[in-house]
Amino acid sequence: MTEPEQVVLLGDDGEPIGVADKATVHGTNTPLHLAFSCHVYDGDGRVLVTRRALTKRTWPGVWTNSFCGHPAPDETMTDAVARRAERELGIRLNDLTEALPDFRYRAVDASGIVENEVCPVFTATTTDAVTPAADEVAEWRWVDPRALLEALEAAPWAFSPWLTLQLPQL
Repeated sequence: MTEPEQVVLLGDDGEPIGVADKATVHGTNTPLHLAFSCHVYDGDGRVLVTRRALTKRTWPGVWTNSFCGHPAPDETMTDAVARRAERELGIRLNDLTEALPDFRYRAVDASGIVENEVCPVFTATTTDAVTPAADEVAEWRWVDPRALLEALEAAPWAFSPWLTLQLPQL
């Protein structure tokens, strides 16, 4: 039997205060917890964007950065990012860099589900073919970062709130 995925709960100061099952954390009163985002680029400088699976609990069907996740208790952030890249997209990462170490946000989706995360943002490259997991990704595209920024400015409602906040800072 597989253990339930756990997330690291944080105090207002960003320090760990405990753990909780991931399945119980995201709701209408989501506690502050640790996460990460990653923006993956190809050899041509294009960034990978993904459309979240329609079965996702938060922001189903919206376009977002390459992938996100939560480190397990006692897992290094770089190990967590690599684990989720392989699980969600079937890729290995190169040149993993922490780009926005202090990124933090709180957002509420249309159903009332809250994201409340300290969420360091990483960039990386890959040369692997993308083979996404259907329970994570509905669609994906390699796009020019400037065109993506223009799309975010024109229709921010079509994208995850964390992408609209992160991309202009990268």
